[in-house]
This record gives sequence, structure tokens and C-alpha cells, in this order.
Amino acid sequence: MSSHSSDAAVLFRNVTYGVPQLAAPILDNLDLVIRRGETLVLLGESGCGKTTTLKLINRLLLPSEGTVTVEGKSTTEWDPIRLRRSTGYVIQDAGLFPHFTVERNVALVPQLEGWPAERVRERVREMLSLVGLEPDSFAGRYPHELSGGQRQRVGVARALASDPPLLLLDEPFGALDPLTRSSLQKEFRALQRRLGKTAVFVTHDVREALFVGTRVGLMHAGRLVLLDSPEGFMRADEPHARAYRETLKLGDGDADTGNGDRLSGAAERTE
Repeated sequence: MSSHSSDAAVLFRNVTYGVPQLAAPILDNLDLVIRRGETLVLLGESGCGKTTTLKLINRLLLPSEGTVTVEGKSTTEWDPIRLRRSTGYVIQDAGLFPHFTVERNVALVPQLEGWPAERVRERVREMLSLVGLEPDSFAGRYPHELSGGQRQRVGVARALASDPPLLLLDEPFGALDPLTRSSLQKEFRALQRRLGKTAVFVTHDVREALFVGTRVGLMHAGRLVLLDSPEGFMRADEPHARAYRETLKLGDGDADTGNGDRLSGAAERTE
């Protein structure tokens, strides 16, 4: 699972993370190269180490053993505030400040970075338009006045506002209804193709992983058991990948998810 590190945005080397209360580590000897410009999806069941991996990238956690490197510098050498402001972070249900307007939520990091007020206003309008929200209609609203899908769009706009090179997304669409989730998956993939950010996307949904990811990292019990393209995932003999494929029931309900073309194409290449 190793790779050349010259194109690495993020590099894990022999990374283990554990807590004293647990006998087994949450993350166990992870080696991983996250390439610049790719969307790496971390797929796995709850408790497998996906979110822990994200938190090690932006130094919300520090490894018990090994080294996590972001843009050529160990996270222990980064100023944590500087690292987090250089990283867009999107969580489930967006995590917006409820007492801030949409405009103020999106403007948060640019304002903290000391951008001039007019530049901040222009950037907010640009980001809201980018995620499909009309600025004149949405900038003055509060989160409770938005639908779940609209809040997630604001969360993505906030993550992109300061133009960070790296995006971390932790189950960003997991709380949404299926149709809204499918719509946002399509919009995210199109946005990624346009912007070319490095993105690490956590999910337990195999359809979502195969649809949005350029590579899929399958995790189980704190270990990375498979790292491959969506097409490679569909061909892999790894037992947990086979188990996930059995849940797909290709051809049933694909029209509802919007992911049928990609899943069917991947399946055809395995035959």
C-alpha cells in the first residue's frame, strides 16, 4: 500500500493511535499516501478508524506512534491553528454556528485570516454561488431557516472560503434523505473536478465511496485492508470488499441513487 511520496499532500508512516482504556489500538500501523488533487474515500463500518484518521491529519489528535506529514511537515511541527485554517473541514449536518447568519458562517476563516471586508463579502458571494445558493436569498438567513441539504451546502462553502488546499469531509451527507444525498454527491463530484482540491472523504456507504472517490481506502479494525480505484475495488478478492459488494445488489435502486452508471461500469469490468 506504499507509494512514492513526491506527490503526497498527506503521508502516514507507521501510524498507530490508541487510548489507555482500550486494549487494541483504534488505528494500527497505518501507511498511506494521499496524493495531491485526488479524492480519497475512507470506507468502513463504525469504529474502524476512519474519523480518527481525519483527526490525525488536522492535528485534532496526535499519533501514539509514527508520523503524519501534511505538505511535507509533520503535524507535530505545525502550529495547530495554522494547520486547521489551511484545511477545510466538513462534518455531518454542517456544524454551522446557529447564531451566525449564513454570510457570517462562510466568512469565518477569511475574517480570522484578516482579509479586507470587501474581499470577504465578494468571497462569500462567490462561494454561495459555487454551491448553488443564491447569495441575495441566503446570505442573511440563519441555519435554522435552511433545509438539511442547504446547511450542507453552506458547510462546503465555509470549508472552501479561504481556498485551502486540503478538504476533510466526515460523513458530510450521512444525515440527509436519499434524494438530497444523491444530489449533493453529484454536486460534490462535479465541484471536485472543477477545483482539483485534495479531499479525504469518510463514509460507511459503499455506493457513495464508489461514486465520489478517485481511490477507495477500505478500513477494518484500525487497519487499511485495501486501497484501490473504484474499478479495482469491484475486482478485489479482499474479503471485506467482497462483503461490501454483496450489499450493492447492482441494478436494484440505482436510478434512485444516481450512481448506477458508475457502479454498473465498475461491475462490467469485473466480468
